Amino acid sequence: MTMRADMTTTASALARTCFRRALAAGLLLMLAGCSILSDKPRSTSTIYAPDPQVQADPAWPKVQWQLVLAPPTSPRIFDSLRMAVRPTPGELQVYRGAQWARPPSDMLQDTLLRTLEDSGRITAVARQGSGMAADYRLLLDIRRFESDYTHGNGTPAATIEVSAKLVHVASQRIAAARVFHQATPAASTSVADVSNAFERSLAMLGHDLAGWTLTSGQAHNATLPRS
Repeated sequence: MTMRADMTTTASALARTCFRRALAAGLLLMLAGCSILSDKPRSTSTIYAPDPQVQADPAWPKVQWQLVLAPPTSPRIFDSLRMAVRPTPGELQVYRGAQWARPPSDMLQDTLLRTLEDSGRITAVARQGSGMAADYRLLLDIRRFESDYTHGNGTPAATIEVSAKLVHVASQRIAAARVFHQATPAASTSVADVSNAFERSLAMLGHDLAGWTLTSGQAHNATLPRS
């Protein structure tokens, strides 16, 4: 009787051990499945790619000198794929689930380069590092590139502020300097309308920058001694 009881007890213990191991294995499989699911992105970002179109002004001078565009500088918060928004004065955030296709510095430089090239008003223009021997170099510093709600009308304005310096390469002196500011109200608070407003801001800023660069460079060039 004792031997049978011991055998029964052993069999029960073995069964319980097997059950616990099977249960643990099942839990591990369930956790592994949850882990795989949690690694998937919860949502995808919408990518916005403004494509500003700028028409040349017939009043712009036609110049015989060459220009290189230095890479624009900017604080990291603005020169990012994240879209900066200023809900109140002194506070910066970013739009959730939205991003730029290219950093603002690239958008600004590309807009200006294309505007000057398409205008037919300058002998040559290129990005710095192209190897082109230039007469002038344009330095740009992006101070603001943000959706600004602080105007008080309930909808943001696509706000861009850029400091520009035109440098005469041979003398390394500043030929002209100016701060440009453009704020275009968005049609609504939707990010798509904000992106459209930035497209218009870039177009207007590109127009103003191109015209100022050509006019200022030509005025300075006229003061140089002729060989």
